[in-house]
Amino acid sequence: MGLYRDQGVVLRTYRLGEADRIVVLATRTSGKVRAVAKGVRKTKSRFGGRLEPVSHVAVQLYEGRELDIVTQAEAIDHFRPIREDLERLTKATTLLEAVDQVAQEGEPNARLYTMLVGALRSLAAHDSPLLVPAFFWKLLALEGAQPLLDECASCGAGDVELVAFDLADGGTLCRNCRRGMPISADALALIRRVLGGDLAAVLRHDHGPVAHDVGALATRALEFHLERRLRSPGVLDRA
Repeated sequence: MGLYRDQGVVLRTYRLGEADRIVVLATRTSGKVRAVAKGVRKTKSRFGGRLEPVSHVAVQLYEGRELDIVTQAEAIDHFRPIREDLERLTKATTLLEAVDQVAQEGEPNARLYTMLVGALRSLAAHDSPLLVPAFFWKLLALEGAQPLLDECASCGAGDVELVAFDLADGGTLCRNCRRGMPISADALALIRRVLGGDLAAVLRHDHGPVAHDVGALATRALEFHLERRLRSPGVLDRA
């Protein structure tokens, strides 16, 4: 056991005793970490305000038997535009919950950490209606659960119109095999762009009602993968 340093995003916190708090972080090199921030709830705490959900911090921790202990915390980015806007904060909370469900304690996942930091920076710069859905689709791909979008997931036909999306089949279905949820050609094209490397351009535009459809489907797909409902307000508008 000893001291180590890392960078992370605070996913959530909860109280411990009268003055301490347990902080859950998605870190760059250590996976998900649960650590005790001692005295953090006191008004004179050295780093209380730096260890709130959404904060991006550089931390020094001491390895413990069950919980690590935060010994230093320096802010990298408070994401102030997110904290000062309720709608953005709601979306950020949704991202944090999704990552909290996917990240594993003690299992490094630098790509997940990088995705989350990138998403929060993008949200701070521009409140795109597709940011959370796009993050969900990218998260599914990272988890090895990227949906099949270029052929029928049931019969394998490729040169056909794809009109439905089935969670159990893991992708789109043709007219002959259709079940699950209907999917429009515009929504399918948008998901393909998100997963095909055109994310930056996608986030610059509004996309109207199609964005809602893509978002509702993304939420259901991620919840199916996680085998649980997400609690955050940002995913409660399910069409």
